[in-house]
Amino acid sequence: MNPTQLEQLARKLLDGRLPLEEFLLAATGEATADLDEAQIDLDRQRRCGYPEVVFGEGKTVPTLIKIFERMVGEGIDVFATRISAEKANELVPLFVDGYYNEVARTFRIPLAAEDEDAQSTAGRVAVVTAGTGDLPIAEEARETLLWMGARTHLICDVGVAGPHRLIEHLNELVDVDAVVVIAGMEGALPSVVGGHVACPVIAVPTSIGYGANLGGIAALLSMLNSCAANVTVVNIDAGFKGGYVAGLIAARTAKARREG
Repeated sequence: MNPTQLEQLARKLLDGRLPLEEFLLAATGEATADLDEAQIDLDRQRRCGYPEVVFGEGKTVPTLIKIFERMVGEGIDVFATRISAEKANELVPLFVDGYYNEVARTFRIPLAAEDEDAQSTAGRVAVVTAGTGDLPIAEEARETLLWMGARTHLICDVGVAGPHRLIEHLNELVDVDAVVVIAGMEGALPSVVGGHVACPVIAVPTSIGYGANLGGIAALLSMLNSCAANVTVVNIDAGFKGGYVAGLIAARTAKARREG
């Protein structure tokens, strides 16, 4: 920890905003776990509010095992994305408390049971898909939000080819803090949702579509040109990023509600 970080911690301690136990842990604990082929950020939750997320693609099963074991040993909730079914078959028997979502290709090891009351204090997010083919990206976003402690619900297959389907679900979007909208093809759904809600809309373009979709580029460009002022956009197939941004917004909004 550098002097500036230590000074910031000390000021929080003196102001009564940081318990002594947390100050001592942050000041004396390791910031990084050196696992040779991986460097695990053990201090991420203190700095950023949530622990480091493991990107599983390209990592071997032995490397993932080392990372998960160290994180669990440090008391860190494990969340890994892009874990193939083949890798999960080896990981699941070793981590009996873990949960693998085959559709999302995510693996979570929660260190405490999920509490619906606790989730409600972390905000509410709706995840909306244009088509059933977008479900893997939607599930990645939903798993991200569950890991962040948000209360979330999924609305599937309400794309603009049948606009009445979205109207039937608008009552489910009234009280949410953010909406993650996932769409391929022409990517028009986020603009439509944005015109119905008073919260941020996180648009996630997907690679679902025919040739001129260009692997999601058409949907991405359409979303970037949205005329709905409350729409912002993340990368193609980036369900994790869409969920994470929505989770941050929801957590801050929920905190503001609690503080009046």
